[in-house]
Amino acid sequence: MNLPADPDLIGQPGSRALIPTPAAVLDLDAFDRNVAKMAARAKAAGLALRPHAKSHKCAALARRQIEAGAVGICCAKLAEAEAMAAAGIETILVTSPVAGRLSAERAARLADEIADFRIVVDHVDGVAELAEAATGRVQVIIDVDVGLGRTGVASPEQAAQVASAILLEPNLQLIGVQGYGGHWQHMAGANARAAAVAEGMAKLSAAIAAIRAVGGSVEVVTGGGTGTFAADAAQGVLTELQPGSFAFMDREYRDALKADPDGAFEQALFVAATVISANQAAWVTVDAGLKAFSTDGPAPAPATPKFAAATYRFFGDEHGRLSRPEGAGVSRGERVEFIPGHIDPTLDRYDVIHLVQGDMLVDIVAVEARGASQ
Repeated sequence: MNLPADPDLIGQPGSRALIPTPAAVLDLDAFDRNVAKMAARAKAAGLALRPHAKSHKCAALARRQIEAGAVGICCAKLAEAEAMAAAGIETILVTSPVAGRLSAERAARLADEIADFRIVVDHVDGVAELAEAATGRVQVIIDVDVGLGRTGVASPEQAAQVASAILLEPNLQLIGVQGYGGHWQHMAGANARAAAVAEGMAKLSAAIAAIRAVGGSVEVVTGGGTGTFAADAAQGVLTELQPGSFAFMDREYRDALKADPDGAFEQALFVAATVISANQAAWVTVDAGLKAFSTDGPAPAPATPKFAAATYRFFGDEHGRLSRPEGAGVSRGERVEFIPGHIDPTLDRYDVIHLVQGDMLVDIVAVEARGASQ
């Protein structure tokens, strides 16, 4: 469990520096500007915006995104959706197919409990499981493989087969398709991403045609992400976008997108750490290690200006090794903030997020769906 700051610090000048570390710290003004910018881009493109909550798993932040114009949120797993629904979020799309009777029953309960629940399917067996579990209407979206190979119907023929199965079930309502190219999001270069998106959207369009040919309704075409917004909008196939990381940003996106418009969002989320040992000549040790960051992407990057040129490396479960800045001394107890390498699995390591404005702690919010992987 991550120790939150003392609530009495909220609203006190300088309280950002008193948050116990390691800690997830969100610059609330930067977050709100990022959310407003993406909402404006989506509106200008005539697209609905449904941010992916797998990036933060936090109802308070989901609520801010909806208040800024999002039509709802995406969740990767049923447990995420259940946590968000319990916290009052009423418009949710689960973007991963589920398998088995128990999972189908959980999905059916969510459909009964909240105002607008949607879930993807990619196989006739999944259709049958949902239909058997449903006690009321369940909105379903056919997941289409647009090249990633992770989930989704693999051909237009399979899309038509799944659609035909849905149409036979009175408690299931087919409302559209999903096509998400996760492997496109961190491609370097806008032209490379645009070419990949064009190829994937051709596959999605073929699936849509096959579904409509058997009488299926395709009102919603959902997909896309932070790295492919411009390409997604240009193709004109999607009606709804699912970006998540844009609101926070991370080093992985910074390295891939560089100066491209898709990367023109502020760094809003930081991991705060403290120098706990400064006895070595070439480096200092901070209290943020393997348990403080995701380890699947690039290493965290120091964001505190004094350490901008320093290099971080993992130094154990609880520790990080940070090279000393040239020409500047470092003292035990100094604070250092880092840009995470990969934001989604980093935030999933924290029970709370500390919201700050400038040097002031303004709120502490729960990460309700932390660890919700079922």
